Amino acid sequence: MNIKQMLRRIPLFDSVEDHILPELAQSLELIRCDAGQILFYENDPGDSFYIIVDGNLEIYKAFGTTEERLLQDWGPGNFLGEMSLFDMEGRRSATVRVKTPTTLLKMNHVSFRSLLHRQPDLAFEVSRQLSLRFRKSDNTLIRDLKGKNRQLAAAYAELQAAQEQIIEKEKLEHELQVAREIQESILPEILPTIPGIDLGVMMCPARAVGGDLYDLIALKDNRLGVVIGDVSDKGVPAAIFMALSRSLLRAEASRMAPPATVLREVNRHLLDMNTAGLFITVIYGVLDFKNRRFTFVRAGHEIPFFFQQDGTEIFPGNGYGQALGLFDDIILEEQCVNLPSGSRIVLFTDGATDAVNPDNERFGRDRLREAICRHRLLSAQEFCKAIFETISQFQDSAPQADDMAMVTINMH
Repeated sequence: MNIKQMLRRIPLFDSVEDHILPELAQSLELIRCDAGQILFYENDPGDSFYIIVDGNLEIYKAFGTTEERLLQDWGPGNFLGEMSLFDMEGRRSATVRVKTPTTLLKMNHVSFRSLLHRQPDLAFEVSRQLSLRFRKSDNTLIRDLKGKNRQLAAAYAELQAAQEQIIEKEKLEHELQVAREIQESILPEILPTIPGIDLGVMMCPARAVGGDLYDLIALKDNRLGVVIGDVSDKGVPAAIFMALSRSLLRAEASRMAPPATVLREVNRHLLDMNTAGLFITVIYGVLDFKNRRFTFVRAGHEIPFFFQQDGTEIFPGNGYGQALGLFDDIILEEQCVNLPSGSRIVLFTDGATDAVNPDNERFGRDRLREAICRHRLLSAQEFCKAIFETISQFQDSAPQADDMAMVTINMH
């Protein structure tokens, strides 16, 4: 197929008179391009006009940058390079890459302008084609802008939702901080001062608030009520149940009833008030510091440690007992331990023995016993601090899984 025949297949030249075609054909150069070839780059100097005979070309803006955008995929009959005719500097307005093997007809701008002067209808057709392109480009731009507006609206909605979540999170963190302060205020801030007795307490919740509790209750007749407990859950539900249990324990202990009676009454109240299915393990004991005797009842809680001054352990027996808040008629056993001068009582929650290290090893009762003996010469409060630091060192990078609480009583 010769160039003249090619021209008759191109709609742009439908208006060109037959006697002009030979002259037009002589001004055109036939070019063949391989796929992937760059015909010209955006902002390159432009002095040629191209017509696609066969194949496809891709038109890009900002080619090779992060803002690269494919404008058109043009096939046979389309023309390009005309925009540089209207640019004072003659610069290319886009980058053109060959998509498939393509045949082009190339005409320089001088020849093209001459043709437009002699064939006004051709100028009109070029203008019409440009108008259609601009309209299509405008429609595409508007469609893209609408799409971006939808994306921006969605992103703004997500941002608003995220901001609301952040505000709610900050409010929750503030509420948890207040809850922690309230919980700390529930526990004794000032320990009773009793001649010949050294007291120490410490608690470390696994979350902002926890379910462990301790209490020291001044009673009549040279006696001190001692409480340690562990609610079955963690976090806010456990903290609320802990506060309820602590209030009930204090109220019943003030009646000066035996420890077993106190726990049975607390259990009765908890069964009436507990709709969440929680329960609490407790040790409640009465320290008769005049007669150096500790009478206690264990309701499903860890067996405390009793040590003499030389480190010899006093064994109060294994005992047994059921947690409060589960059964109507709970089984409890009361035990009594005589405490010679220099002896120590250590009550704790299972968060101490259940602490694990990165290898998932439990701290366990044996390690706790060893730590107690190692720090036996410290004051009660310094002793609690040293034990907690020992457990923390054992845990290393492993997270704290459970609340921890400890009460220590030194008998001088």
